[in-house]
Order: sequence, then structure tokens, then C-alpha cells
Amino acid sequence: MRVRVEADGGSRGNPGPAGYGAAVFDADTGALLAERSEAIGVATNNVAEYGGLIAGLEAALELGADDVEVRMDSKLVVEQMAGRWQVKHPGLRPLASQARQLAGRFARIAYTWIPRAANAHADRLANEAMDAQEGRRTTPAAWTGARGEPTRLLLLRHGQTPMSAERRYSGRGDVEPTELGRAQAEAAARRVAKLDGVGAATPIVSSPLIRTMVTARAVAEATGGEVTTHPGLIETDFGDWEGLTFAEASERDPALHTRWLSDPTVPAPGGESFDVVHRRVAGVRDELLERHAGRTVIVVSHVTPIKSLLRMALDAGPSLLFRLHLDLASLSIAEFYPDGNASVRLVNDISHLG
Repeated sequence: MRVRVEADGGSRGNPGPAGYGAAVFDADTGALLAERSEAIGVATNNVAEYGGLIAGLEAALELGADDVEVRMDSKLVVEQMAGRWQVKHPGLRPLASQARQLAGRFARIAYTWIPRAANAHADRLANEAMDAQEGRRTTPAAWTGARGEPTRLLLLRHGQTPMSAERRYSGRGDVEPTELGRAQAEAAARRVAKLDGVGAATPIVSSPLIRTMVTARAVAEATGGEVTTHPGLIETDFGDWEGLTFAEASERDPALHTRWLSDPTVPAPGGESFDVVHRRVAGVRDELLERHAGRTVIVVSHVTPIKSLLRMALDAGPSLLFRLHLDLASLSIAEFYPDGNASVRLVNDISHLG
């Protein structure tokens, strides 16, 4: 019998509350044959990942499998089990030994590294185990009647750049943050890392521009997580107004600038309208809700995309874009429920910059 084992583990704190998940699929049909998940108390990511591997191998043996492909997004576990890397950490040696003993009972076994996005099933099981351990429950949101486990988006704006310091339109221009901007990013990262449910397994999704990537990498260093980028989170394309101040853009194109500030369908000259940005960001939101349903996701972006996500959560009109202020390195939180409801928990918090 040929099966595919997908396994994962995570720790919210590394070490911190940890859990693992594993799923066994028929290698020919793709049918789900078994699932395993368990919270394991306080442990590291690697310990939890080995726990997922062991649980998956045990489930495959119970099913009578003799040919197994193990797929994991842990490069360390895959390389160690394939014999290409040594198991140097003393805490992992007993787990690796146990996994090898189980592996020896199959006629054939192979190990394949896959990206995290391709390991969503096992990742979800591991996070559900950690959620249960931390006492999270599916409850209605206060005053809304929303039900189900929400996907919580932690919306973080990048730190200061020379352009933002001079209050210039800064869209697609790729500028480095200032020294203050880097300090702001580090302060915001420390704040985010302390939030409930944030750990090494928490996805960090960033705009690909330098100023957001610097902030996202600071978050990754603070949480132990990994950064992925999404082009849909990039700032508005301000076209010919890029690099101009508000006053300079207004002087250059007075009538158009006035219309642009009141009509979201009007694009900047050579750039985008806010309606276009809103539709682009809505697509990103839908992807995040599907890929990370019921989880916390750290989103590092710019003013307009973050305002757009808050606008969606509030079910508000485009005037919000002009009436809501977002500071550099500010944190906002929006939750989107599986039944279509949403809740805004925090807006423009900069207490970490004090």
C-alpha cells in the first residue's frame, strides 16, 4: 500500500506552547486516510516537527502501508531523516532515533521537502492542537453574532523612510527606511511578538518593497517566523505624483488632485485609483482567509492597503481612506469570520513607539 504522509509542528514562542499535526493520504487517489494531532506543552519548533513525523509514521503503519513518501516543510527534519545532515542537538536525537525505527518497518520510504504553503493540511492540524492547548474556543463575537473561528490579521505599517519624513507621495518607489524607521520596525516587531497566538508558525506576509521587507524581517527575527511576499500588498501607484508633496501635487494638477481626493475612481496621472487598489487588496484578503483560515496572520504593508483592509472589515465607504490616519509602524487588528462577518479590534496603535 502506497501512502503520502504530510507532517508539521509548531511552537508559539520557540520554545512555547507547541503542537503537531500529520495526515496520511492514499498515494494514488489522494484520499485522506488518517489524521493525527496533539498539543505537547512547551517545546521548540523542531521537537514539534519530529512529533508530527512520528505520529504520521505510526498512522501509516496502522493502515498497513509499506511504501511511504514523507512530505514536510521542515528542511532540518527532512535532511536529517534522509541522512544528509547530522542530528547535533541532544534534544532531537531520541526523537530522530524513534522516527528511524518506525521508518525501518516500511519496505520503502522517501523524504521530500515542500514549501509551507503546500503543507497546509498538516499545518492546520498543528495549529488547531496549539489553539486547544491555549484554551481558544469558537465563540460568537461580541455584539455581532458572528460565529466560527476568525482569521485575525495583524496589520503593520512600515517604519519611517526619507520620503515619509518629508511627507512626500511614496508608492512604488523603493526606498530604504531611515535609522529611525529601522528602530520603529524593531519596536513594532517586539510588540507583535508578544501578542497572543503569535509564534514561529505565524505567517508573515509582506509587500515586496524594501521598506516593508525591513519591517517584516524584524518581525521574523522577533518571532522566529518566515516572511513571504505578496505583490498585491504594494502601495498605491501614485504615477507622476511619486516623490511630490501634497502641496506640490496640488499645484501641478489642481483640478485633478481635488477630484482624486474625493472620487476613488479617479487615478493619479500615470498611476492607480483607490478603487483599483481596493479590488487588488480584496483579492489578497480572500487568499489569506482561504490559506490561513482560523489563524493569525501578520500583514506588513503600506497606508492604503491597510486602510483598505480596515474598510472591508468595517464595511465602510471610500471616505474612510481620507478620514482615517495611520502612523508609521502602527498596528491595527481586523478579524474576518467564516460566516462573512468581521470585527476591528485595534486601529493605529503606536504605544510600542513610546
